Amino acid sequence: MESDMTQRTNSKPAPTPTEPAWALPSAAAAYMIDAWQRSVLYMDVMRERSEQYREHAAQDIPHVLDYKAELILDGRSFERPVNYLMGRILPKPGNEPDPRKRPFVVIDPRAGHGPGIGGFKADSEIGVAMKAGHPCYFIGFLPNPIPGQTIEDIVHAEAQFLRAVIARHPQSEGKPCVIGNCQAGWSVMMVAALYPELFGPIILAGTPLSYWAGIRGQYPMRYSGGLLGGSWLTALTSDLGGGVFDGAWLVQNFENQNPANTYWTKQYNLWSKIDSEAARYLGFEKWWGGHVLLNAEEMQFIVDELFVGNRLSSGEIRTSEGTAIDLRNIRAPIVVFCSKGDNITPPQQALDWILDLYDSVDEIRAFGQTIVYTVHDKIGHLGIFVSSGVARKEHQQFASNIDMLDLLPPGLYEAVLEPKDEAELHPELVQGEWVMRCEARTLDDIRALGSNDPEDDRRFDAAARLSEMNLAMYRTFAQPFVRAMVPPGMPDIMQHLHPMRLQYEMLGPWNPLTGWTKAMAERVRETRQSVSPANPFLALQEQVSSQIVAGFETLRQTSERWAEESFMKFYGREVLQSALGVDQSDRPKRKAAKSPMHDHNVALRIAELRGGMGRGGMREALARSLFYAGAPRGGVDERSFEAVRRFCRANPELSRQSFDDFRKMLREQFFMLLIDEDAAMAALPKLLPTSEAERRAGLEMLDTVLSAAAEPDGEVAVRLRHLAELFGLGDSPLSPPKTAAPEAAAPKKPARPTKPRGKPKPEPSA
Repeated sequence: MESDMTQRTNSKPAPTPTEPAWALPSAAAAYMIDAWQRSVLYMDVMRERSEQYREHAAQDIPHVLDYKAELILDGRSFERPVNYLMGRILPKPGNEPDPRKRPFVVIDPRAGHGPGIGGFKADSEIGVAMKAGHPCYFIGFLPNPIPGQTIEDIVHAEAQFLRAVIARHPQSEGKPCVIGNCQAGWSVMMVAALYPELFGPIILAGTPLSYWAGIRGQYPMRYSGGLLGGSWLTALTSDLGGGVFDGAWLVQNFENQNPANTYWTKQYNLWSKIDSEAARYLGFEKWWGGHVLLNAEEMQFIVDELFVGNRLSSGEIRTSEGTAIDLRNIRAPIVVFCSKGDNITPPQQALDWILDLYDSVDEIRAFGQTIVYTVHDKIGHLGIFVSSGVARKEHQQFASNIDMLDLLPPGLYEAVLEPKDEAELHPELVQGEWVMRCEARTLDDIRALGSNDPEDDRRFDAAARLSEMNLAMYRTFAQPFVRAMVPPGMPDIMQHLHPMRLQYEMLGPWNPLTGWTKAMAERVRETRQSVSPANPFLALQEQVSSQIVAGFETLRQTSERWAEESFMKFYGREVLQSALGVDQSDRPKRKAAKSPMHDHNVALRIAELRGGMGRGGMREALARSLFYAGAPRGGVDERSFEAVRRFCRANPELSRQSFDDFRKMLREQFFMLLIDEDAAMAALPKLLPTSEAERRAGLEMLDTVLSAAAEPDGEVAVRLRHLAELFGLGDSPLSPPKTAAPEAAAPKKPARPTKPRGKPKPEPSA
């Protein structure tokens, strides 16, 4: 869906066409008739919305998927029951999945709305994955939680779902790709940290992981917890709800971020385009009004441990058994998709967890992690996983290049998308309308997007500590009385009277106006008289709307500025920080602890890799050579990867490994070069066959692969000539370019270094 409930509205006044004075009365009459008819039709759409709301809420498993699904597992039957379900998406005729392709698992956020937005229409995350031939599964949830269920229970349940998916696809080339939308993303990361063996690439769409991060003057939602005194209000709301937190409060919080859209633009857009907008509006409102509930324990965990406490990226969250949830345990590639236009999860909250965990890209590599990010310029929060345009571009590229993402060497990359028609070389190797290139990045590139300074971190640390104190006082002095005063039935009444639900209920069947509205709308449709686009009063209408939007925007900006200044001044006081025990130094307030055991394992792994540099065959030699020759380019192009794929298909003896073994082999060759390039290249001739024809074919393959995205020149050409010498073919010219293969993103180094190398860089323990 192109429109976004949280996206900023920048309406421009429409030009006022000039009309002769004598034409104004007739133009006014035509406009009044049109406006009246639009108003009647608008009210009828509101009536339909109420009926749709009631019908949707009455379903056993309400969702908004555009696909039929077969129930595979019901979390209510688990040993630790949860209200989550997993279904297999049934393919539409003519779109049968390829059993060899890895399955995709889409998980929607339980953040106040019901499930299904990830497969809301054909151009969606599920839609593009199915078009690419992947089997698809969907993990959703019921409106009401199981009494006593916790976030930890959900984490273990999602792991059980993934085991079932893996068992159903023994022929799959690779583990499942898991997409976590918004808040589902952090639960996916928790599962992957505890069960890394279950995951292929992880795609995080608009997922917050570093909750204090941001830029001053933008997106003040991160200040909300501190301004409210912490999470005691969450506990109070849950107590008034009888131990249940109403997700409608979360939806209202989202809407409060953009009052212009909430109170005017969304409804005005429907009214002004009533002849064409009704179906789209009702489709979205079906999801937006599908409110769900959470247990008090679940919501308290989310606020205390994540939004206010910010403990996930620092490894401070522990399971009931005492196991620390350390995101550095994740072995699958992590793809982060965020947007500068997202006021719910800005890029800093989506990416700064990397800065919390690591001090350098070498440390990322030492943990064997591959992190890829892409930042959209303007799409809003919901558009990241709802917009048709985003689905056809970013999500389609993720789906079609998922194997390339899985095989990337460890490190930090940015996924850059360029139009296919601008690709000068080998467009036949591109699967979609865009060319994906993963370019190597450093932590400074993440910092350049904006991040907190030490003073800001001290403020948020103070807010978290004050929240703990206020929550403790509430639980000690107020909670027993609040719970005792909530009579049976009151939580249900409060839910029905919530403003977010009332707006859907007001035009329900009980309202006597609905019958009149329906009958009048039928007559209007029979005699509809749309006004001419050149009508001057239509232009005046747009100008009035623009002024109303501008007024709401001024109100929003003023309130956001006040919120930020209040937070900064109150929590910036050194007296308050000292009283709360905040460390006044500039040391990071939420930094993951280092493990001496990890350093020991890294040293052992480096020794093991050094000992294996001379072992292997042509497959290992070609992989090592590709990484070596492609290193100066600092990235991987999908055309190069597709060329490698085609070469392997044409040479079955090189592709007899399983996908996981092939991935392991590539990583080993990459790390051998990383820890000691001289020794790795000196050992290369030991891996080559004695047949000159085989060596020549291998060298031609390298030349062809490196020519797919760009002609080899500069240092790449120098390294190719060096490889020709190592292959024993130094006196033979390289073959003309044909196709391509992935160039590794290793650090740039001279082709044949003459200086002795320093201390080897760390190597992953897995």
